[in-house]
Amino acid sequence: MYEERKYRKWVKHDDLLAFEVVDEETDLLISCKSEYYELSFLSHESMASVSLYRRQIKDYIAKNRKFLTTFEPMEVEDNAPEIVKDMAKAASIAGVGPMAAVAGAISEFVGRDLLRLSDEIIVENGGDIFIKASSDRLMGIYASESPFTGRLGIRISPEQTPTGICTSSGTVGHSISFGKADAALVISKWTALADAVATATGNIAKTQDDIQKAVDFARSINGVDGVIVIMGSKIGIWGSIELVRA
Repeated sequence: MYEERKYRKWVKHDDLLAFEVVDEETDLLISCKSEYYELSFLSHESMASVSLYRRQIKDYIAKNRKFLTTFEPMEVEDNAPEIVKDMAKAASIAGVGPMAAVAGAISEFVGRDLLRLSDEIIVENGGDIFIKASSDRLMGIYASESPFTGRLGIRISPEQTPTGICTSSGTVGHSISFGKADAALVISKWTALADAVATATGNIAKTQDDIQKAVDFARSINGVDGVIVIMGSKIGIWGSIELVRA
């Protein structure tokens, strides 16, 4: 199901080239330096990377459909593709099904492939971001109808990267969430883990009274560097996060 990425209208990079890569359900906005390569070449290389990892995931699902449908952690074979093992491991730590980590995993695997072409890469995949920065970057937070939307963001310094910044929502997008958070944002060096933990964190936040419990859950996961949970006018924050006015 396609949903317009309205938040992409906010994206502004004076020093980076930004372009979209779409392959069925995967819709990426990629930003990188372009001194040495034409847009057509960068787009081709990005699409080749996306197609490779999508094919590996789809081929695995064809052999084991449970990987697609389960909401619980599951083990995969040692000879499974690396991206499949990455998703399964991250999901197991967060206590969710492996597809909860798919967007973050694709963002990081594609982003790391493209680092051979540019020393600065931002791959955004439906709100799940892999970033390697060489200067400070500001990331806005999109949280549906919350008054924080468009007014609050986070600053990411080069020293923090490469890292993953992933957001789950019970009020935005078509991804499955059992909670009602407008945004559950998680930062981790491991992007698949950030994605899986964001999903699990969002599942916990069913009312504003659950915000602290959701934050505490994310905080308890080894490898999580920061978390933000937003529901309406309420917000919970923990970790190495520098908030800025967007």
